[in-house]
Amino acid sequence: MNSAELCDAVRARLVQRHRYDHCVRVAELGRSLAVAHGVEPHKAWLAGMLHDLARLWSMERLIAQAELRELPIGPFERHNPIVLHAPLGAALAREEFGVEDPEVLSAISKHTVAAGEMSPLDCIVYLADGLEPGRNFPDRVHLERLAMADLAAAMRATIGSSLRYFMEKGIPVAPQTAEAAHTFGLSIDDLEVRAG
Repeated sequence: MNSAELCDAVRARLVQRHRYDHCVRVAELGRSLAVAHGVEPHKAWLAGMLHDLARLWSMERLIAQAELRELPIGPFERHNPIVLHAPLGAALAREEFGVEDPEVLSAISKHTVAAGEMSPLDCIVYLADGLEPGRNFPDRVHLERLAMADLAAAMRATIGSSLRYFMEKGIPVAPQTAEAAHTFGLSIDDLEVRAG
């Protein structure tokens, strides 16, 4: 399947125009970040196009499909099933689009809550998803520029920004995100002090 055919298939699969447009923006920003950091651009583009294949599923369907595929479902996922769309997206990329590249599948799987171990491609797709131009929050442009220059610094800043938002809103933090914060040199205790 060439790129145009893949785009058509993703558009048909997602149905919702807004979600498809988001995937295109993530793929394009991912490709630009990959070029800037010496990562294979097509892998970033492909992961970006396919990252949200299960994003529009109901909470019940996410749980049921994750159970069907025997994907890990911890207490956090049980209470916040939406995060399962990432590993399910990786499963669908393999099942429906024939993606076998473990790096691409890992990037899709980690794009929502991150992880304690992340490759440069994982970081690129995570950042592209959170910083694509359709997002509207005050630091977006600054963080996108930072991501072009320094992936680790952008991960630290972006995860820190997300954690502060979660704390202010009383939203629980995924264990994987806490692990990623630690990996990128963030102390949640320090964030709590600044948020308080």
